[in-house]
Amino acid sequence: MAWVVVDDAFGLHEHATTFLAGLRARDLSVNTERAYAGRVALYLRYCAERRLDWADPGFLGLTGFQNWLITDPLPARGPLSDAPARVRSRGSANAVMTSVCEFLRFGFAHGWVPAGVVALLANPKLLRHLPAGFDAGENGQFRQVMRPAFRFTEVERGYEAFSDDQIERVLNLTRHAQDRFLVLLLLLTGMRIGEALGLRREDMHLLANSTALGCSIEGPHMHVRRRRDGALAKSRFPRAIPVTADLVGAYTEYRYERDNIPAATGCDMVLVNLFRTPLGAPVTYSATKDLFDRLARAAGFPVRPHMLRHTAATRWVRAGVDRDVVQHLLGHASSASLQPYLHAKEQDKRDAVERVAAARAVLR
Repeated sequence: MAWVVVDDAFGLHEHATTFLAGLRARDLSVNTERAYAGRVALYLRYCAERRLDWADPGFLGLTGFQNWLITDPLPARGPLSDAPARVRSRGSANAVMTSVCEFLRFGFAHGWVPAGVVALLANPKLLRHLPAGFDAGENGQFRQVMRPAFRFTEVERGYEAFSDDQIERVLNLTRHAQDRFLVLLLLLTGMRIGEALGLRREDMHLLANSTALGCSIEGPHMHVRRRRDGALAKSRFPRAIPVTADLVGAYTEYRYERDNIPAATGCDMVLVNLFRTPLGAPVTYSATKDLFDRLARAAGFPVRPHMLRHTAATRWVRAGVDRDVVQHLLGHASSASLQPYLHAKEQDKRDAVERVAAARAVLR
């Protein structure tokens, strides 16, 4: 699958499409390419409507686009016309600006964008407080780094995770064995949604011994592999994730449901359409979004695939699983990615205060 950017007349935007081809050459995931395509198209539309030269917008043009991102009302969700207007969060705006700045740097490397524009995209910053493990150099020569110039300050928040009661409610709201399997798959393995949608049946090693499949890993497990034929795994490194009897049972129930759909027998993907056309085709992101939107409406609280991944990580960390093991289970390239999962819960803070108070009472 390849993404492109077109203009209002459905003509290819040569420079943006070349940029996306460059992302594919770097072996980035299809989902990453899709996100970049939408963000770059948003920037190009903004420039076209205001008759700005996208390749040389100037400081005011870039600042205007940045502010427009958080003030321009988004389309209303659903049929209710009286719903309050929505705007992008600062985090979403930062993600768009990051993609646009990368697009402009790519354009400079290919001679489309002037050097003066690229000079606007970052400012030097002196690191007074060094991150853990950062090497500042023998004479501190690496303390100065380049910081993005067009970036909103965000309030740092921990990842959203579900409580046990919320998980139970979501599972009870699933209508089909396929839906229940997908929820449990994300919850019990910590996979990204793209990795789950990219699973093939050959990746499912659910027997106690998989030597017949040419695999020496003991116990039921699943393989997450990055393939070049449209698989959606973001991680650059393959990994195996052990699974429990609960997930094996959910997969067995799903396979029984799937085997009753003749059109699904010819597809090697694990997750295929069983209740929408085209039957037997791989499940898409849009179909998955529809499922989780429906679950959220019925549950009365946000339900998103990544929240299940966050819940898995939070559970592992709080159970005392070694950080290196959690990092490998999640497919993170750096242990720093685990930091948001290490925040203290409100009950942890209360327990700490009460333990100290109880100790002081004993001393009296």
